[in-house]
Amino acid sequence: MDVILASTLLVAFAEIGDKTMLLAIILACRFRAPVPIILGIFAATIVNHALAAWAGSAVSGLLDGTWFRLAVALGFLAMAAWTLVPDKLDEDEAAVKPARYGVFLTTVVAFFMAEMGDKTQIATVALGARYHAVGLVAAGTTLGMMIANVPAVFLGDRITRIVPLKAMRIAAATIFAILGILALRDLM
Repeated sequence: MDVILASTLLVAFAEIGDKTMLLAIILACRFRAPVPIILGIFAATIVNHALAAWAGSAVSGLLDGTWFRLAVALGFLAMAAWTLVPDKLDEDEAAVKPARYGVFLTTVVAFFMAEMGDKTQIATVALGARYHAVGLVAAGTTLGMMIANVPAVFLGDRITRIVPLKAMRIAAATIFAILGILALRDLM
């Protein structure tokens, strides 16, 4: 249960103001079809994060030891710093292509690609390495993404005026820092 809770909270806070949340807002404003957008976000996230959690768990098994645990701890601390930097969509990503294949498939492809190398994906890799529970990590991080993005889909651009993004970035950075400190503590 701790794995799911930690994964959910970490990613939910980290996703606030992230480029994929901005993408969810853009998709919602463009297509005005919340159900296929939400289903597309879910499908893209569960696949992306399951692969990321598996990669983290697999790599940690290959590189087990003090140095790897130190790298994971430092990675969490680096994520804390990175989370404090406001995120924005690149111009290429903001230009969502027409819904040639429908809203659902457009959302799946756009979200999956936008999540590649994103801080929530990297956090999922680190969580997979830390907990070695691919299914639980993927479930928790996907739940966190949905907690952050479903309101974004329904509220569109209004959410950016409701949620204090700076406070959410600070909360996410704090969670990353705590995980990093706990991982460092485990080394001692």
